[in-house]
Amino acid sequence: MDTQTQNSKHIIRNLVIFTFLVLALGWLGWLILFLGGDEKSHELGLLIFIISPIGASFLLRAFAGDGWNDLGIKPGIKKNILWYAVSILVYPVVIALVLVIGLTLGAVSIPDFSSDTVGLFIQAFAVSLPIWFFKNILEEFGWRGYLAPKMLTLGLNDMVAHLIVGIIWAVWHFPYYLGLIDSSMIEGCTTQSLAMFILFTMIGITASSIIYGEIRIRTDSVWPAVLMHSISNAIILCLFLDNYIEISSEMELLVTPGMEGVLSIIFITMVGVGLYLLRKRG
Repeated sequence: MDTQTQNSKHIIRNLVIFTFLVLALGWLGWLILFLGGDEKSHELGLLIFIISPIGASFLLRAFAGDGWNDLGIKPGIKKNILWYAVSILVYPVVIALVLVIGLTLGAVSIPDFSSDTVGLFIQAFAVSLPIWFFKNILEEFGWRGYLAPKMLTLGLNDMVAHLIVGIIWAVWHFPYYLGLIDSSMIEGCTTQSLAMFILFTMIGITASSIIYGEIRIRTDSVWPAVLMHSISNAIILCLFLDNYIEISSEMELLVTPGMEGVLSIIFITMVGVGLYLLRKRG
Protein backbone atom coordinates (compact mmCIF):
# COMPACT_ATOMS: atom_id res chain seq x y z
CA MET A 1 0.00 0.00 0.00
CA ASP A 2 1.52 3.34 -1.05
CA THR A 3 1.86 6.33 1.26
CA GLN A 4 -0.88 8.34 -0.47
CA THR A 5 -3.41 5.53 -0.01
CA GLN A 6 -2.44 5.17 3.65
CA ASN A 7 -2.85 8.92 4.18
CA SER A 8 -6.26 8.91 2.51
CA LYS A 9 -7.46 6.05 4.69
CA HIS A 10 -6.18 7.84 7.78
CA ILE A 11 -7.99 11.06 6.79
CA ILE A 12 -11.24 9.24 5.99
CA ARG A 13 -11.11 7.32 9.28
CA ASN A 14 -10.61 10.51 11.26
CA LEU A 15 -13.30 12.37 9.33
CA VAL A 16 -15.74 9.59 10.20
CA ILE A 17 -14.68 9.80 13.85
CA PHE A 18 -15.03 13.60 13.82
CA THR A 19 -18.50 13.45 12.28
CA PHE A 20 -19.66 10.81 14.74
CA LEU A 21 -18.26 12.69 17.75
CA VAL A 22 -19.73 16.04 16.75
CA LEU A 23 -23.19 14.68 16.00
CA ALA A 24 -23.21 12.39 19.05
CA LEU A 25 -22.14 15.18 21.41
CA GLY A 26 -24.78 17.47 19.94
CA TRP A 27 -27.50 14.94 20.69
CA LEU A 28 -25.96 14.25 24.11
CA GLY A 29 -26.48 17.92 24.89
CA TRP A 30 -30.10 17.62 23.79
CA LEU A 31 -30.56 14.46 25.89
CA ILE A 32 -29.20 16.16 29.00
CA LEU A 33 -31.74 18.94 28.51
CA PHE A 34 -34.55 16.47 27.82
CA LEU A 35 -33.83 14.38 30.93
CA GLY A 36 -33.08 17.31 33.23
CA GLY A 37 -35.66 19.80 32.05
CA ASP A 38 -34.33 22.70 34.12
CA GLU A 39 -32.13 25.74 33.50
CA LYS A 40 -28.90 24.02 34.62
CA SER A 41 -29.58 21.09 32.29
CA HIS A 42 -30.23 23.53 29.46
CA GLU A 43 -26.99 25.40 30.08
CA LEU A 44 -24.96 22.17 30.31
CA GLY A 45 -26.59 20.68 27.22
CA LEU A 46 -26.03 23.85 25.21
CA LEU A 47 -22.40 24.04 26.35
CA ILE A 48 -21.70 20.46 25.24
CA PHE A 49 -23.36 21.17 21.90
CA ILE A 50 -21.39 24.37 21.27
CA ILE A 51 -17.97 22.98 22.18
CA SER A 52 -18.45 19.73 20.25
CA PRO A 53 -16.86 20.95 16.94
CA ILE A 54 -13.72 22.42 18.50
CA GLY A 55 -13.51 19.62 21.07
CA ALA A 56 -13.70 16.81 18.49
CA SER A 57 -11.20 18.54 16.19
CA PHE A 58 -8.67 19.17 18.94
CA LEU A 59 -8.90 15.56 20.16
CA LEU A 60 -8.16 14.26 16.68
CA ARG A 61 -5.32 16.70 16.14
CA ALA A 62 -3.74 15.93 19.50
CA PHE A 63 -4.28 12.17 19.76
CA ALA A 64 -5.14 10.74 16.33
CA GLY A 65 -2.21 11.91 14.25
CA ASP A 66 -3.79 14.85 12.44
CA GLY A 67 -1.35 17.45 13.73
CA TRP A 68 -1.82 21.21 13.69
CA ASN A 69 -0.35 22.35 10.36
CA ASP A 70 -3.67 23.11 8.66
CA LEU A 71 -5.47 24.60 11.67
CA GLY A 72 -5.62 28.04 10.04
CA ILE A 73 -4.97 29.92 13.25
CA LYS A 74 -2.83 32.65 11.67
CA PRO A 75 -5.04 35.60 10.65
CA GLY A 76 -2.91 36.67 7.67
CA ILE A 77 -4.85 39.94 7.51
CA LYS A 78 -2.28 41.92 5.53
CA LYS A 79 -2.14 39.53 2.58
CA ASN A 80 -5.85 38.71 2.72
CA ILE A 81 -7.36 42.15 3.22
CA LEU A 82 -9.67 41.72 0.22
CA TRP A 83 -11.07 38.45 1.55
CA TYR A 84 -11.55 39.88 5.02
CA ALA A 85 -13.53 42.69 3.39
CA VAL A 86 -15.63 40.09 1.54
CA SER A 87 -16.15 38.18 4.78
CA ILE A 88 -17.35 41.30 6.57
CA LEU A 89 -19.61 42.53 3.78
CA VAL A 90 -21.11 39.46 2.12
CA TYR A 91 -23.92 38.78 4.59
CA PRO A 92 -24.84 42.42 5.26
CA VAL A 93 -25.10 42.94 1.48
CA VAL A 94 -27.20 39.80 0.95
CA ILE A 95 -29.46 40.70 3.89
CA ALA A 96 -29.86 44.28 2.64
CA LEU A 97 -30.65 43.09 -0.88
CA VAL A 98 -33.33 40.68 0.36
CA LEU A 99 -34.85 43.40 2.54
CA VAL A 100 -34.93 45.89 -0.34
CA ILE A 101 -36.73 43.33 -2.51
CA GLY A 102 -39.13 42.62 0.36
CA LEU A 103 -39.82 46.31 0.85
CA THR A 104 -40.38 46.76 -2.90
CA LEU A 105 -42.87 43.88 -2.93
CA GLY A 106 -44.62 45.24 0.14
CA ALA A 107 -43.81 42.07 2.05
CA VAL A 108 -41.41 43.72 4.50
CA SER A 109 -42.06 46.78 6.62
CA ILE A 110 -40.00 48.77 9.09
CA PRO A 111 -42.42 49.88 11.81
CA ASP A 112 -40.29 52.68 13.23
CA PHE A 113 -37.62 53.85 10.80
CA SER A 114 -35.75 56.82 12.23
CA SER A 115 -32.24 57.89 13.13
CA ASP A 116 -32.93 56.85 16.73
CA THR A 117 -33.99 53.37 15.58
CA VAL A 118 -30.89 53.01 13.43
CA GLY A 119 -28.76 54.06 16.38
CA LEU A 120 -30.43 51.50 18.65
CA PHE A 121 -29.90 48.77 16.05
CA ILE A 122 -26.22 49.62 15.73
CA GLN A 123 -25.89 49.58 19.51
CA ALA A 124 -27.63 46.20 19.79
CA PHE A 125 -25.43 44.82 17.00
CA ALA A 126 -22.25 46.11 18.67
CA VAL A 127 -23.22 44.53 22.00
CA SER A 128 -24.14 41.14 20.55
CA LEU A 129 -21.27 40.80 18.06
CA PRO A 130 -18.52 39.93 20.62
CA ILE A 131 -20.78 37.27 22.15
CA TRP A 132 -21.37 35.66 18.76
CA PHE A 133 -17.66 36.02 17.93
CA PHE A 134 -16.64 33.98 20.97
CA LYS A 135 -19.32 31.35 20.28
CA ASN A 136 -18.25 31.06 16.65
CA ILE A 137 -14.60 30.58 17.54
CA LEU A 138 -15.73 27.35 19.21
CA GLU A 139 -17.80 26.38 16.19
CA GLU A 140 -15.59 27.45 13.29
CA PHE A 141 -12.40 25.87 14.57
CA GLY A 142 -14.29 22.62 14.05
CA TRP A 143 -15.88 23.29 10.67
CA ARG A 144 -13.37 25.51 8.88
CA GLY A 145 -10.45 24.79 11.19
CA TYR A 146 -10.68 21.02 10.83
CA LEU A 147 -13.41 19.52 8.66
CA ALA A 148 -13.04 21.77 5.58
CA PRO A 149 -9.24 21.50 5.16
CA LYS A 150 -9.24 17.76 5.86
CA MET A 151 -12.04 17.17 3.35
CA LEU A 152 -10.14 19.11 0.70
CA THR A 153 -7.08 16.85 1.07
CA LEU A 154 -9.03 13.81 -0.16
CA GLY A 155 -8.81 14.91 -3.78
CA LEU A 156 -12.54 15.49 -4.16
CA ASN A 157 -13.88 18.23 -6.38
CA ASP A 158 -13.80 21.35 -4.20
CA MET A 159 -17.52 22.00 -4.66
CA VAL A 160 -18.34 18.45 -3.56
CA ALA A 161 -16.12 18.91 -0.51
CA HIS A 162 -17.86 22.20 0.37
CA LEU A 163 -21.28 20.56 0.13
CA ILE A 164 -20.31 17.55 2.26
CA VAL A 165 -19.00 19.93 4.95
CA GLY A 166 -22.22 21.92 4.64
CA ILE A 167 -24.45 18.87 5.06
CA ILE A 168 -22.60 17.72 8.18
CA TRP A 169 -22.67 21.28 9.54
CA ALA A 170 -26.40 21.50 8.84
CA VAL A 171 -27.27 18.13 10.40
CA TRP A 172 -25.31 19.09 13.52
CA HIS A 173 -27.86 21.88 14.08
CA PHE A 174 -30.81 19.49 14.49
CA PRO A 175 -30.68 19.17 18.30
CA TYR A 176 -30.15 22.92 18.53
CA TYR A 177 -33.40 23.68 16.75
CA LEU A 178 -35.24 20.82 18.47
CA GLY A 179 -34.80 22.17 21.98
CA LEU A 180 -31.36 23.53 22.80
CA ILE A 181 -32.32 26.93 21.45
CA ASP A 182 -35.11 28.74 23.25
CA SER A 183 -38.27 28.17 21.17
CA SER A 184 -39.13 31.86 21.51
CA MET A 185 -36.06 32.70 19.40
CA ILE A 186 -37.35 30.59 16.50
CA GLU A 187 -40.87 31.93 16.94
CA GLY A 188 -39.45 35.47 16.86
CA CYS A 189 -37.82 34.78 13.49
CA THR A 190 -40.56 32.89 11.63
CA THR A 191 -44.23 31.94 11.54
CA GLN A 192 -43.42 28.82 9.52
CA SER A 193 -43.78 25.40 11.07
CA LEU A 194 -40.70 24.08 12.83
CA ALA A 195 -40.31 21.40 10.14
CA MET A 196 -40.32 24.00 7.34
CA PHE A 197 -37.97 26.27 9.25
CA ILE A 198 -35.48 23.44 9.81
CA LEU A 199 -35.71 22.18 6.22
CA PHE A 200 -34.96 25.53 4.61
CA THR A 201 -32.36 26.42 7.23
CA MET A 202 -30.53 23.18 6.43
CA ILE A 203 -30.51 24.16 2.75
CA GLY A 204 -29.26 27.65 3.61
CA ILE A 205 -26.49 26.34 5.84
CA THR A 206 -25.33 23.92 3.16
CA ALA A 207 -25.30 26.72 0.57
CA SER A 208 -23.35 28.97 2.96
CA SER A 209 -20.69 26.31 3.26
CA ILE A 210 -19.60 27.07 -0.30
CA ILE A 211 -18.75 30.68 0.61
CA TYR A 212 -17.05 29.65 3.84
CA GLY A 213 -15.07 26.93 2.08
CA GLU A 214 -13.94 29.18 -0.76
CA ILE A 215 -12.73 31.93 1.57
CA ARG A 216 -10.98 29.31 3.73
CA ILE A 217 -9.07 28.18 0.64
CA ARG A 218 -8.24 31.76 -0.35
CA THR A 219 -6.98 32.87 3.07
CA ASP A 220 -5.73 29.64 4.68
CA SER A 221 -7.24 31.05 7.87
CA VAL A 222 -10.28 30.30 10.00
CA TRP A 223 -10.76 33.90 11.19
CA PRO A 224 -12.68 35.20 8.15
CA ALA A 225 -15.22 32.42 8.78
CA VAL A 226 -15.53 33.46 12.42
CA LEU A 227 -16.16 37.05 11.31
CA MET A 228 -18.69 36.08 8.64
CA HIS A 229 -20.60 33.78 10.94
CA SER A 230 -20.70 36.29 13.80
CA ILE A 231 -21.83 39.23 11.67
CA SER A 232 -24.60 37.14 10.11
CA ASN A 233 -25.85 35.89 13.49
CA ALA A 234 -25.76 39.33 15.09
CA ILE A 235 -27.60 41.14 12.27
CA ILE A 236 -30.36 38.57 11.83
CA LEU A 237 -31.16 38.12 15.51
CA CYS A 238 -31.10 41.85 16.20
CA LEU A 239 -33.46 42.46 13.27
CA PHE A 240 -36.00 39.88 14.38
CA LEU A 241 -35.78 39.61 18.15
CA ASP A 242 -35.81 43.39 18.62
CA ASN A 243 -38.66 43.74 16.08
CA TYR A 244 -36.90 46.13 13.73
CA ILE A 245 -38.67 44.55 10.75
CA GLU A 246 -42.00 42.87 10.09
CA ILE A 247 -42.61 40.36 7.31
CA SER A 248 -45.99 39.28 5.97
CA SER A 249 -46.64 35.60 6.60
CA GLU A 250 -47.68 35.04 2.96
CA MET A 251 -44.25 36.13 1.65
CA GLU A 252 -42.13 35.19 4.62
CA LEU A 253 -40.50 32.11 3.11
CA LEU A 254 -39.41 34.13 0.07
CA VAL A 255 -38.13 37.36 1.62
CA THR A 256 -36.93 36.40 5.09
CA PRO A 257 -33.33 37.67 5.24
CA GLY A 258 -32.29 34.77 7.48
CA MET A 259 -30.64 31.56 6.41
CA GLU A 260 -34.03 29.95 5.74
CA GLY A 261 -35.25 32.51 3.19
CA VAL A 262 -35.52 31.41 -0.45
CA LEU A 263 -34.01 34.63 -1.82
CA SER A 264 -31.23 34.48 0.77
CA ILE A 265 -30.44 30.91 -0.27
CA ILE A 266 -30.38 31.89 -3.95
CA PHE A 267 -28.08 34.88 -3.40
CA ILE A 268 -25.78 32.96 -1.04
CA THR A 269 -25.51 30.13 -3.57
CA MET A 270 -24.75 32.61 -6.35
CA VAL A 271 -21.97 34.23 -4.32
CA GLY A 272 -20.46 30.86 -3.36
CA VAL A 273 -20.55 29.46 -6.89
CA GLY A 274 -19.21 32.78 -8.21
CA LEU A 275 -16.23 32.64 -5.84
CA TYR A 276 -15.60 29.04 -6.86
CA LEU A 277 -15.69 29.81 -10.60
CA LEU A 278 -13.56 32.93 -10.13
CA ARG A 279 -10.86 30.92 -8.38
CA LYS A 280 -10.95 28.11 -10.96
CA ARG A 281 -10.62 30.57 -13.83
CA GLY A 282 -8.07 32.69 -12.01
